[in-house]
Amino acid sequence: MSTRVNASYTETLALGQKSYLYYSLQKLSQGKELARLPKSLKVLTENLLRNLDGDTVTEDDIAAMAAWLKQGESSREIAFRPVRVLMQDFTGVPAVVDLAAMRDAVQRLGGKAEQVNPLSAVDLVIDHSVMVDAFASEQAFAINVDMEMARNGERYAFLRWGQKTFDNFSVVPPGTGICHQVNLEYLGQTVWQQEQDNQTVICPDTLVGTDSHTTMINALGILGWGVGGIEAEAAMLGQPVSMLIPEVVGFKLTGKLREGITATDLVLTVVQMLRSKGVVGKFVEFYGDGLATLPLADRATIANMAPEYGATCGFFPVDEETLRYLTLTGRSAEQVELVEAYSKAQGLWRHAGDEPVFTDTLGLDMSEVEACLAGPKRPQDRVTLSNVPQAFSLSQELVTERKQEQRLENEGGQTAVAVEQSLKGTEFLLNGHTHKLENGAVVIAAITSCTNTSNPSVLMAAGLLAKAAVEKGLTRAPWVKSSLAPGSKVVTDYLIKAGLMPYLEELGFYLVGYGCTTCIGNSGPLPEPIEEAIKKNDMTVAAVLSGNRNFEGRIHPFVKSNWLASPPLVVAYALAGSMNLDLTKDALGTDKDGKPVYLKDIWPSQQAIAEAVELVKTEMFHKEYAAVFDGDEHWRAIDVANSSTFNWQSDSSYIQHPPFFQTMDKTPEPVRDISKARLLAVLGDSVTTDHISPAGSIKADSPAGRYLQSLGIERKDFNSYGSRRGNHEVMMRGTFANIRIRNLMLENVEGGETRHYPSGEQLSIYDAAMRYQEEKVPLVVVAGKEYGTGSSRDWAAKGTLLLGVRAVIAESYERIHRSNLIGMGVVPLEFISDSAASLGLKGDELISIKGLNELTPGKELQVIIEAADGNKQEIKVRCRIDTGKELIYYQHGGILHYVIRRILE
Repeated sequence: MSTRVNASYTETLALGQKSYLYYSLQKLSQGKELARLPKSLKVLTENLLRNLDGDTVTEDDIAAMAAWLKQGESSREIAFRPVRVLMQDFTGVPAVVDLAAMRDAVQRLGGKAEQVNPLSAVDLVIDHSVMVDAFASEQAFAINVDMEMARNGERYAFLRWGQKTFDNFSVVPPGTGICHQVNLEYLGQTVWQQEQDNQTVICPDTLVGTDSHTTMINALGILGWGVGGIEAEAAMLGQPVSMLIPEVVGFKLTGKLREGITATDLVLTVVQMLRSKGVVGKFVEFYGDGLATLPLADRATIANMAPEYGATCGFFPVDEETLRYLTLTGRSAEQVELVEAYSKAQGLWRHAGDEPVFTDTLGLDMSEVEACLAGPKRPQDRVTLSNVPQAFSLSQELVTERKQEQRLENEGGQTAVAVEQSLKGTEFLLNGHTHKLENGAVVIAAITSCTNTSNPSVLMAAGLLAKAAVEKGLTRAPWVKSSLAPGSKVVTDYLIKAGLMPYLEELGFYLVGYGCTTCIGNSGPLPEPIEEAIKKNDMTVAAVLSGNRNFEGRIHPFVKSNWLASPPLVVAYALAGSMNLDLTKDALGTDKDGKPVYLKDIWPSQQAIAEAVELVKTEMFHKEYAAVFDGDEHWRAIDVANSSTFNWQSDSSYIQHPPFFQTMDKTPEPVRDISKARLLAVLGDSVTTDHISPAGSIKADSPAGRYLQSLGIERKDFNSYGSRRGNHEVMMRGTFANIRIRNLMLENVEGGETRHYPSGEQLSIYDAAMRYQEEKVPLVVVAGKEYGTGSSRDWAAKGTLLLGVRAVIAESYERIHRSNLIGMGVVPLEFISDSAASLGLKGDELISIKGLNELTPGKELQVIIEAADGNKQEIKVRCRIDTGKELIYYQHGGILHYVIRRILE
């Protein structure tokens, strides 16, 4: 919020004995026109009005909102100031590492360390570090918690130091829940209050978060989205989020879901529709009278998946359902009354029949939604339940062809035998029993992630289905690793209250932890005999999870086929044990009398689910959030020093002083053109941040694995890439190290490899990059469409920089990753009419980029490509530095360098 109240546009709202000041959209000269704006843009307009200072925000910026109504789009850059920032520990630890390093830099350059402090409220929720090591037992939760604390002691001590040292910085300890669910159930206010000039000023609650699924909070009428950790750090240090006024696509919902159809089925349908529509970089706002039938938890499921459909956010306006949910989750009666009164006064309330002006629209009659999954490797690839076996089979055709070719090439040898066995399945011994593992076997079934565990209806449905299955005598397939990792403790409270927990446990769905587990690659090891069978026979096995991400190599390194599904379907697939079954007509198993049992026999009715959901009570939320920042005895026992700067430990394998600011001066060096750079990697379409910066397990023979072993760390203690994001030595070695990434400079090679030139030697990408650095050769990465999709990983940009990459040239970018590259001083360029394929790049070319020393936003630049034989071709690319503020950040060498220099001024 601005530091002083500007009375020109303020109004007073009186409620009971208290009065509040707010900035009134109705007081604007364009107030009547603005009434037809999408409600998400009204929130942005209020933000501009409240921060109107004639410098970062001008009257012209506000007028541009009215002008937006005429064309549904705008090229105007605006400065958005969210009132708070949300972090999780994977992305939060490196952010706090950067803040600590910035304190050192400011002190070195003559300032005071204490000048580096969050200016906005920051909440960091530790939710990404628990792994599913133990499962399917009553002791699983305790074992996993103990292992989490043992593995992450250094990180947690560092965060405790941050909690103690920085102002406006709160930490929600481990074992509490997933950041987005904690945000939805507790942190989010819908209307924010802050004292200014001895007055209580109110405004829409807004935020940015360091996790791409921050968008979930839009279900509560709270405008927020994921940004890179770099951009979030700048936001909490007082820098506005620079953005273009977005296009807003209206998504009209009508009708209601049919019997047997879940919120997950709805969201996968919405994801597919919006991906097909094309909404990357746009706001999506849901409207229509169908919203009246859509519970807030269902809205949250849809809003959560905005990164999967590519939008900046998926916004739901405030209405009666918002008030009901705020009341249910324990917000005060005063807060609920304030939300209603303010939303109606500002024109943010949803009325029946509302038809705002949108850039474009599409719609869905929810009665047409069918039961479905998404897979095997992208959230937008929706498959109806009956078509799953066919979709799995089609995804395996190329694999099978490759194996057949291999068999023919090795006829009569051991490889031929192994391949034949892989195609037919293989036997393995587990707990004294012999089982057969086939391609398509479900080896992971996980009720996990923020997407669905915020929603009582699908969790109660899973419990009711488990109850019916147990009563019929069905059991989980023995090769399935099953787990329950809710997003908050309230979930287990209501599952116990409903009497459903014992049935889930009977099928192996014991509580394994409260946090993001399988969905982010913390699925833990499979039982050794199963892992060995998969590896030895190169088998294609599957995971079914109630998550939001299923990219290659994300869920588990040995599980190639990953499917997103509703929690009840996760349980069903644990019973079936295979993707080759059609659950609409094939039996899941047999009952106690040997008769076949079908999915329809155990699927709960809507009435049964509704009755179970009625058991969710406000008292549960009061109980679980009463001491949300206190933590358990493990957390409270962590002792930290009282110091304004962090005492870096050179022998720490988790927290290291990053190199970003160690040589910076008070003034930036001029930007120079790139001359005779080498290609580090040539990549295809849909390269995700999981490919660029993995979050899952660390392979022993990878550069990061070798580094950890050099420190004397055993393989069992590697933990994950995500947990080691506070150590740049691990993370730069992990950049482009995903086992499924394909560098087109090499033929038929998976994994983080490249070819060094002019030697022609094949090396790991890290080793090649270090050799190029010794040779003082700059590097360029070339990619296809949708470069950087997926999670908002700042290390995907940080690691790229530390490898020596100065520019990325791609056909298109995901919004957050493009921003992160700029935030680290790497220039994102976009092909105008060419591509890596059309240029026939081999990887041995030299790349020169002209015009960087006189950049303007969106400028066309010249790229000279020199082949090994000396032939040259020139192409045009567009600089994807889109705004003037982004250009300033780039010219300073990154957004945090800019902030440090501003502090020193």
